[in-house]
Amino acid sequence: MTTITRFAPSPTGFLHIGGARTALFNWLFAKHTGGKFLLRIEDTDRARSTPEATQAIIHGLKWLGLEWDGEIVFQFARAARHAEVAKELVAKGQAFHCYTTQAELDAFRKENPNAKYRSPWRDGGIPPAGMPSVIRIKAPIEGETIVADKVQGTVTIKNTELDDMVLLRSDGTPTYMLAVVVDDHDMGITDIIRGDDHFTNSFRQLMIYNAMGWKTPNFAHIPLIHGPDGAKLSKRHGALGVDAYREMGYLPEALRNYLLRLGWAHGDDEIISTQQAIEWFDLGGVGKSPSRFDFTKLENINGHYLREASDERLVELILPLFPKHPQPDRLLRGMNGLKQRAKTVKELAESAAFYVAARPLALDAKAKELLDKGGRDLIRAILPKLEAQADFSHEAIMALCKAYGESVGKKLGDVAQPLRAALSGKTVSPGVFEVMEILGKEESLGRLRDIC
Repeated sequence: MTTITRFAPSPTGFLHIGGARTALFNWLFAKHTGGKFLLRIEDTDRARSTPEATQAIIHGLKWLGLEWDGEIVFQFARAARHAEVAKELVAKGQAFHCYTTQAELDAFRKENPNAKYRSPWRDGGIPPAGMPSVIRIKAPIEGETIVADKVQGTVTIKNTELDDMVLLRSDGTPTYMLAVVVDDHDMGITDIIRGDDHFTNSFRQLMIYNAMGWKTPNFAHIPLIHGPDGAKLSKRHGALGVDAYREMGYLPEALRNYLLRLGWAHGDDEIISTQQAIEWFDLGGVGKSPSRFDFTKLENINGHYLREASDERLVELILPLFPKHPQPDRLLRGMNGLKQRAKTVKELAESAAFYVAARPLALDAKAKELLDKGGRDLIRAILPKLEAQADFSHEAIMALCKAYGESVGKKLGDVAQPLRAALSGKTVSPGVFEVMEILGKEESLGRLRDIC
């Protein structure tokens, strides 16, 4: 049987990091088994679902590279099908019309706070004239329900823990439990991989599968992501939308790699390519304990993928941040040196800013202090030699500066630092002689003269 997984978010907000990991695990499992990965938008909550949230989810998945198979299924559009199944269950004797009023329900819950509701209408009765009804499933009274979960293991509950839950409201709209089961069945979902906060839903949803005589899917409930302090993940920990990570300068392949390792392991491997992930991924590697979000690890992984990325791609990513003085050729020549130190695209852009900055160059506090304490004097002294230098390759400039330093009793680093401060506005940059070659003779000398 072909494996079919699904990601089924509610469009009530952004694609948060936990949802992205759930989508990734479903995508990888489908790819690993040669199956299909489907997308369903569960937009039945009309008051909270928005087109903007739907687009954020779609864009987030595409940016992460998690392309789905086939067309998107929108749950609300299938309401008639959901209602049809509820009525079929009534015809089968597996569900019933319930006329219990809200006041009667409230009284029951007040008197029996820990009891599961079993409707007095489950065995029939004469319907009250003009009274609206809901459709409830007839929950089994005896026996047990078993969920053989691929992550959590086999869990059994007594059927006395199940209630006659509502399938169809009095206004004819389906409940979440009904809609999910019908959609999963009709879409042919073979494996449901979702957060373990849905685990208890599985027992209730199995009632519908069993009542309809449908084949049940495999379940795999993955532990949730916690913050570094072990508490439930919140915005202060990193529970942001995927679009926020893009804005912060993370690459999609880095975020995929990090999310994969956030709850799944393959030995001690940390850097795992997409192809390796598809080859290795299985549900046996998913841990049972919550994982902890760690920005430091994410940054380290992102730094690795920045160094692996092509210079051309990185220039395209940072170029929109410099609309006034883009200098794409200069950025491209300098990118290899820049990307060795950056952890995010944002850091990369900040470190590259001096290449495209207009003159006179702004100096940070450390660079200004270095130039004020003798740096300008050194630049004034070496400037004529640089002006006379025909070969402006970094090897030739380094040789010139080394010879000058030896002539005045200074190390090469003592000569390089004032030049770096004047040319980049900072005391940290890629190799200063490489910087001079990339800037070119005219721009380099212009910046040095500005300082003098």
